[in-house]
Amino acid sequence: MDQRIEMTTLSQVIEKLRQKGVDNEIKMNEQKQMIADNLNKVYQPEDLLIFKTFRFEGDSDPADNAVLYVTEDKQGDIGYIIDAYGTYSNHDGSEFDDFIKKIPTEDREEQELFS
Repeated sequence: MDQRIEMTTLSQVIEKLRQKGVDNEIKMNEQKQMIADNLNKVYQPEDLLIFKTFRFEGDSDPADNAVLYVTEDKQGDIGYIIDAYGTYSNHDGSEFDDFIKKIPTEDREEQELFS
């Protein structure tokens, strides 16, 4: 029997990550630094690896778009970065986009993350 859970919303994926012990949101602070409050860390792009990307597009409202990047740092801590885009973008200026573009990527299977 297939035990997979369908995850179609941002909140479902975040909840599944939290159930697996991943509750480290990495976000840009007012000083334009990427930080993980739970880990008390400040990151540079080369400190992280994006290994899974989830894209969410609003069915009824194109402004409900978001990307969730699942990351791992050099110490093996897993976290995530949320990028709401479109009308509800939560980042002013190019600093956030520039930071994301510089992070190395490696695709891993979803089962590896959630099993």
